[in-house]
Amino acid sequence: MARSWRNFFKWGTEEEERREEGSVSTEEVSGDAGPERVQEEAGWFGRLRRGLHKSRQAFVGQLNAAVSEFRDAEDEEFWERIEEILISSDVGVNTTAKLVAELEQRALERNITSGRELRELMVDITARMLEGDVSLDLSHRPSVILMVGVNGTGKTTTIGKLARYLPGEVMFAAADTFRAAAIEQLQLWGERTGAPVIARERGADAAAVVYDAVDAARREGTDVLIIDTAGRLHTKVNLMAELEKVRRVIERQMPGAPHEVLLTVDATTGQNGLRQARLFKESVGVTGVVLTKLDGTARGGIALAIADEVGVPIKLISVGEKVEDLHPFDARQFAEALFGEL
Repeated sequence: MARSWRNFFKWGTEEEERREEGSVSTEEVSGDAGPERVQEEAGWFGRLRRGLHKSRQAFVGQLNAAVSEFRDAEDEEFWERIEEILISSDVGVNTTAKLVAELEQRALERNITSGRELRELMVDITARMLEGDVSLDLSHRPSVILMVGVNGTGKTTTIGKLARYLPGEVMFAAADTFRAAAIEQLQLWGERTGAPVIARERGADAAAVVYDAVDAARREGTDVLIIDTAGRLHTKVNLMAELEKVRRVIERQMPGAPHEVLLTVDATTGQNGLRQARLFKESVGVTGVVLTKLDGTARGGIALAIADEVGVPIKLISVGEKVEDLHPFDARQFAEALFGEL
């Protein structure tokens, strides 16, 4: 069964009790309803395949040509050709080497001689490399989610989409006080989702906004607080230091928080996204990646590189601008959609 919103959230004891009492409905949590669930999942897989169309076009055709000629797992030229194709699709040199080495070893062990069997093996290995703790920690009250990333990766839009699926009372913190219209954009999402927005004037201290928001969320019994932050280049030391300050303010107010630090990565940036993930993880302890704009790139292989080389799980992916184009990450489903019908 494909991963859905229903099993994406990780609950604490109190939240489980509230669900049983009916204060948080199953439909509210899952974003789908009983008999429609299978249809919804099928619809999402179709959107995922369409979203990865450019990635599949970019290298599945080349893989098709190579795999169709596969006959012998001892053919070193064949494996070198597969390596070249994967590297060109932003899977990354190190991850590609690991993937191809395991493919070759297992193909030899199983005496695989057909392209169909090789594709199935490729999907299996890729899915396993992508697996990780992809749940979203909502076991606290409030559960604090800190959104980080460089400019233009879709942080604010992701916040608005995610809020549509979150159970209970959601609050936003407008800690992006520098980008023109950033506060107004978040307030618009607040109106659409019914989430109150804690904000100060443009140019205010982001840490002060966060302090106000955590205080308000605790006082009002909010279930989930999502904090929007200004986009910043991972190479700018002073801006990363400011983000670290924001995190310290949260930790002082609420030990153990933030419970999730989600990094939005624009899939169109390719290997630069890998560097972003490394540096943000070192600076603020990223717990998961939201991979956005997959529908606009041929670089879907970057998901594999991030999960394997950085050790941060992909938790959410977005393949379009609609709310329903955001979805919990499912490793096997992604691998099947990425490699298509070889």
